[in-house]
Amino acid sequence: MTEHPNSHEGHQPGAAGPNAPADPRGALLRTPDPSAQGSGSTALPAQGGPLSSPAPAEARRAATGTPAGSHGTPAPSDGHGPAGTPAPAGPEHSQPSAAEPDPHRPRPVPGSIPVQSEAPAVPDRRKGQGPAPGTPMPMRRDGDRLRFVGAATRRIARGIDLDEIVMGLCRATVPTYSDAILVYLRDPLPVGDERPTGPVVLRLRRTDRIPEDRDTEGFLLPALQSEPDLGTTSELCEVRPGGALAEVLRGVRPVFADAPAARAALPELIGEELTVPGGQRAILAPLRGRRRVIGAALFLRRPDRPAFEADDLLVAAQLATHSALGIDKAVLYGREAYIADELQRTMLPETLPRPTGVRLASRYLPAAETARVGGDWYDAIPLPGSRVALVVGDVMGHSMTSAAIMGQLRTTAQTLAGLDLPPQEVLHHLDEQAQRLGTDRMATCLYAVYDPVAHRITIANAGHPPPVLLHLGGRAEVLRVPPGAPIGVGGVDFEAVELDAPAGATLLLYTDGLVESRLRDVWTGIEQLRERLAATAQLTGADHSPPLEALCDEVLDMLGPGDRDDDIALLAARFDGIAPSDVAVWHLDPEETAPGKARRLARRALSRWDMEDMSDSVELLVSEVVTNAVRYASRPVSLRLLRTDVLRCEVGDDVPQLPRLRQARATDEGGRGLFLVNKVARRWGATRLSAGKVVWFELGVPSAS
Repeated sequence: MTEHPNSHEGHQPGAAGPNAPADPRGALLRTPDPSAQGSGSTALPAQGGPLSSPAPAEARRAATGTPAGSHGTPAPSDGHGPAGTPAPAGPEHSQPSAAEPDPHRPRPVPGSIPVQSEAPAVPDRRKGQGPAPGTPMPMRRDGDRLRFVGAATRRIARGIDLDEIVMGLCRATVPTYSDAILVYLRDPLPVGDERPTGPVVLRLRRTDRIPEDRDTEGFLLPALQSEPDLGTTSELCEVRPGGALAEVLRGVRPVFADAPAARAALPELIGEELTVPGGQRAILAPLRGRRRVIGAALFLRRPDRPAFEADDLLVAAQLATHSALGIDKAVLYGREAYIADELQRTMLPETLPRPTGVRLASRYLPAAETARVGGDWYDAIPLPGSRVALVVGDVMGHSMTSAAIMGQLRTTAQTLAGLDLPPQEVLHHLDEQAQRLGTDRMATCLYAVYDPVAHRITIANAGHPPPVLLHLGGRAEVLRVPPGAPIGVGGVDFEAVELDAPAGATLLLYTDGLVESRLRDVWTGIEQLRERLAATAQLTGADHSPPLEALCDEVLDMLGPGDRDDDIALLAARFDGIAPSDVAVWHLDPEETAPGKARRLARRALSRWDMEDMSDSVELLVSEVVTNAVRYASRPVSLRLLRTDVLRCEVGDDVPQLPRLRQARATDEGGRGLFLVNKVARRWGATRLSAGKVVWFELGVPSAS
């Protein structure tokens, strides 16, 4: 349904009588009955005389012998002059007689357009039907134009993005102001103060028109689409420097199509093969933003419709100005939203790792569409010994500053995790880093380390909501973790607790935006979260854990419409663990016989696991890595094999220096061990510990078939 911006409420005193036809949009211009005119031309009522019904007007024409007027010509006398004498011609806005007030003069009544109670029905212009004889046309008074401009600019201003603003311009002008509109914008649109490079190119962004059901003699209007496919029907126009179109755009002011400058500019804009209605039935209006012209709008009226008037140029200028400024702001808003999205995307993990013995899933929701960045973050960091660190934190606020501080704290946490420090030591160093960033840099954080071999988890908390553990049987419990002080307070100690992490259990780490809002306190929200997890687990039965991704979605569904006051970060970890039967651990003295002993132990483990076909590769790589370890180690060297979906070998020693891959020369006696590991293993790496290092490699396990 087309929205007409002009108001129709109220009835102005002193308006025309009940027999006078009126347009639903408050029009005062009407087209007389064609049967009373020999030439069929459009006649307008006198601007200085009162509105009257068609029958008395025709009677006066017959009595005086005055032919029907045309647009811009004076109307016949209304009876105040001598009989049979035509009234003297005057300007369009001539003063009315004192005996009869001018219906076009603004009156001190509420701002509305008069609607006659007995007005005849006006055909729907959206269906391409022309006006009925005697039907008034829109905006013949200055008050009508002001009300239209006010309503149209309000509609344009409601848009927040580029498409909404352009659509608002089209819907506000068609059909109230024009029968069709074409909106061209620069491609690409310049942003802010940046200087575009290359030639100025205009792209047809959107068109709108009254649907046309009959032939219009090949004019441009029938070819317009109400909803064009911009991917296939968009047109490009390169503005030639010094050309006619460039001159019109530089002039900024709207011009009629019959103006000399516009006649030369329109073919350059719309193409040589298309034409526009003749006369003053087309207006070309440049769209100028804050810094430069960013496009153009072409307003069109059909040949059978009244032409535009001089005052309509002012209307077009207002529409173009408001639209261009709105487009400028929309482009700036889009750039800011893009920067915010990119910042948040780079601050958070792009993908989660796939550590051995644990499955991970995560969610992040910003506080609102207008604040897409915040201080909430999560992370999963693989650690030596097949362990994994699970981190979730929340910096105060949800602004660009909060996101920047979050990025620094997350980077610090990753660095500290690489040193394999205990969780409480990691929080202590994070607290010191927050104090270095500023006195008011406050954050909460929860740091946990999961060991799939020991089936244990160690957790330290810094003022963060406690995690929830969902057991395999469906029981959900809030873990008792010391709350601690937030990061940034300074001068406090953090305490870590070690808890069981049974296989099949799910640990849920979250930020306070999930459980706290204006409608509920944090502990009420935690209890609701626990109940939601337990209810979800009951759906899959006591012997099966709910799917991890679906579980995250169910948790977020607990949020109501008024529960989103803050960012939400969610990290779920499903503990699969590694069975003791799939782990083999030995400690070797740093002696020359250690590599041979390591080969024999690895061969026995592979035989026990029915993986003898991998013995040659495993023995070769184990021998090379153990040889490098015992060459410099002063304490026993650890050797561990883990069988999961891959075969992982870990060799630990007390030397902190990490080995580097290098190309050995032909005369070198050594230096080829890591080169062999790099060629044979699927993956390998080295991680520094607090007291030494671990060198590991992985080999693919052959399928059972």
